Amino acid sequence: MKRALISVSNKEGLVEFGRGLAEMGVEIVSTGGTAKALKEAGVPVTYVSDVTGFPEILDGRVKTLHPKVHGGILAMRSDEHLSQLKELDITPIDLVVVNLYPFRETISREGVTLKEAIENIDIGGPTMVRAAAKNYQNVMIVVNPERYTGILEALKSDSVTAELRLSLAREAFAHTATYDSAISSYLNGVAGETFPAELSVSGQLVQTLRYGENPHQKAAFYQDKSVQGACIANAEQLHGKELSYNNILDANAALELVREFSETTVTIIKHNNPCGCASDTEMVVAYEKALEGDPVSAYGGIVACNRPVDKVTAEKMSEIFLEAVIAPDFSGEALDILTKKPNLRLLKTGDLTSQTNDPMEIRKVNGGFLLQQNDRELLNPEKLKVATEKNPTQQQLDELIFAMTIVKHVKSNAIVVSKDKQLIGVGAGQMNRVGSANIAFTQAGEKAKGAVLASDAFFPFRDTVDAAAKAGIIGVIQPGGSKRDEESILACNEHGLSMVLTGMRHFKH
Repeated sequence: MKRALISVSNKEGLVEFGRGLAEMGVEIVSTGGTAKALKEAGVPVTYVSDVTGFPEILDGRVKTLHPKVHGGILAMRSDEHLSQLKELDITPIDLVVVNLYPFRETISREGVTLKEAIENIDIGGPTMVRAAAKNYQNVMIVVNPERYTGILEALKSDSVTAELRLSLAREAFAHTATYDSAISSYLNGVAGETFPAELSVSGQLVQTLRYGENPHQKAAFYQDKSVQGACIANAEQLHGKELSYNNILDANAALELVREFSETTVTIIKHNNPCGCASDTEMVVAYEKALEGDPVSAYGGIVACNRPVDKVTAEKMSEIFLEAVIAPDFSGEALDILTKKPNLRLLKTGDLTSQTNDPMEIRKVNGGFLLQQNDRELLNPEKLKVATEKNPTQQQLDELIFAMTIVKHVKSNAIVVSKDKQLIGVGAGQMNRVGSANIAFTQAGEKAKGAVLASDAFFPFRDTVDAAAKAGIIGVIQPGGSKRDEESILACNEHGLSMVLTGMRHFKH
């Protein structure tokens, strides 16, 4: 190891790494701010302009794009290549340490302009990274500051292996691919292009999971670093065991449901469906009502709250077995109580009042994937239509909207029964709508009398309304749009039920 080229935007650990290389007799070639930081720390540096014999030009846009740099990086250690380098007075480069202009951080700033974003698109950096990664058998490429200590140790002990070199090259190509993906995504957004002709998806490994949905399936969790705001991927785990694959899915489902409510709300999720959900002025009451909705299914469930968890609520939560609790925050007293359960996962999200900047969702299918907008709309209040002779009261309308908010998050075909801002019956994932309705009515039992029903899609026949009336339901909310809407409306009129049409379907597959 004789010569290293270092040019980094992230200066973390730079001086210590540079000093370690210099102590081993490695010549350090550098540029701009990197060279300045090293020199100020007393680390000897050769400026890249002294190597190329050419100054940095165009406000620093061109620094390293030169044959004396890239020839030194790309040359194999064959007699033929070394002979050419000697003829051209090019010194081989054995180590390239580069990380790129902070493009993602730049575009995440509020009010950033296209010009500012463009100026933070790195050109020379990715070129050096790719060149070194291509020639990884002869040149080590380091793009991650967390690697510095291990690289120094490997160099000092002369234990740089082929496996290490390949690992560094894989990281390097992933680094530039992610970088280019972020640029492409940003420019597509600027152009208003929702579905570009080619699409790249990138993520950063958060953890390798014990297994996937089932023990025989391998799995891992990746984070999209471009997404800002409160979400499961950005949540901070305060306590408990590592999250499992199913925990992450259920915690995401719980969080996305509970954030829909402006009132203090608690939901309990089991197998990606809500088994409990309630709103109240007091969190502990909302939790107790959510639990009361289906205490059997709640066992081993995941709880989400849209307000910080307080002491009284934590005491109630500690009385049963839960897999996880996710909330904007936890009071100190609540943490003292809940952390007594060593395995209970506690996740802090921060403020839930605004959505993330991630408007799209991806679903993988064999050989491809589907891309669609997230279902973030519930209904348009101006388009609500009372289709029946009986009008719901304002209180009943609020209850209907509460139920519709929940049913949007239930697997189709989905029916929800609620009363007094409490979920009391759920029919999920049935192949026919009346089947889901009957499951919900059975679960609700006598509580269904005076309750309301929400459906994620239209009624193809009047049978669901007839069953609802028999169960004691007083109001129904559904998208409408069936050829037989009039039959369902007639059934409501016959039974004295009100029916509200939203005009917006919420299938969830």
